Amino acid sequence: MTLFKGEVESVLFPGTYGDFQILNNHAPIVSTLTKGKVKILGKISIEKDVKDKFEYNEKETTLNIKSGTVEMNNNHVTLLID
Repeated sequence: MTLFKGEVESVLFPGTYGDFQILNNHAPIVSTLTKGKVKILGKISIEKDVKDKFEYNEKETTLNIKSGTVEMNNNHVTLLID
């Protein structure tokens, strides 16, 4: 299931070896994730049927995860989560 597609300013991840941030033109990376919050910075639009999975405030949108994997390549982030 796709929860979100769109452009953002940056994304912060709870990496297995510590939190890290991905910005525009970041070098390619694949990393495992641990339990925590994925923080999406920037104005985004989320489909109505999955809005309950996200938390919002004026600065960021967060998504709680149990674990996962993230890949960044050619300015595209793919996030696979539990």
